[in-house]
Amino acid sequence: MISFLLWIVAGLVVGVVFGSFFEWSIHKFVMHKPVWKFRYAFQAHAVVHHHVFKADHTYHLIEPKDKETIPMAWWNGPVLIAMGSTPFVLLSWLIGQWGFAVGGALAFVLYYAVYEYIHWCMHLPKTRRLEKSWVFYRLNGHHLLHHRYMHKNFNVVFPLADLLLGTLMPRAKTRFAQARGPSVPDVQPLEMAKASVAMASN
Repeated sequence: MISFLLWIVAGLVVGVVFGSFFEWSIHKFVMHKPVWKFRYAFQAHAVVHHHVFKADHTYHLIEPKDKETIPMAWWNGPVLIAMGSTPFVLLSWLIGQWGFAVGGALAFVLYYAVYEYIHWCMHLPKTRRLEKSWVFYRLNGHHLLHHRYMHKNFNVVFPLADLLLGTLMPRAKTRFAQARGPSVPDVQPLEMAKASVAMASN
């Protein structure tokens, strides 16, 4: 029993790390590029979502009818969770430790749920408890920059893959009219941010 639980924990840890690279890959190669004749994800995300939600004041929902463009379609969750869990099932079958598959599947269920919830909160803020946290604040700035530079900051939940694969952008390259709010950090170029602080202190 202890061994089974340890394998579940191992699957959870590996699943979260793998989830970062899985999210990054799907976002970069499927949601921002048509894959042969498969254009659904590209159309829904790069064309529609990014057209509605930009990095300026439209980063936050303006028109109620656009609310449906924030989350993925209901069936995306089961498909993505199944895709991400498959390597864990195969490896568990090879090593004979099914706790690893359980942990991996659980990690993907949690990862997807967190993705959908924080992404919803980012584009439809309502001063929720989560939105007051430091982690959300940082991730929100990370995602805001993705809406400014679509080929940077592909992770929404855990930017490990962005960091290791060279797509991490902590601040904007040039000044722009960004979204503002209590849970939105200043992502202007560092020189501009320092100038703003200096002006505020005078």
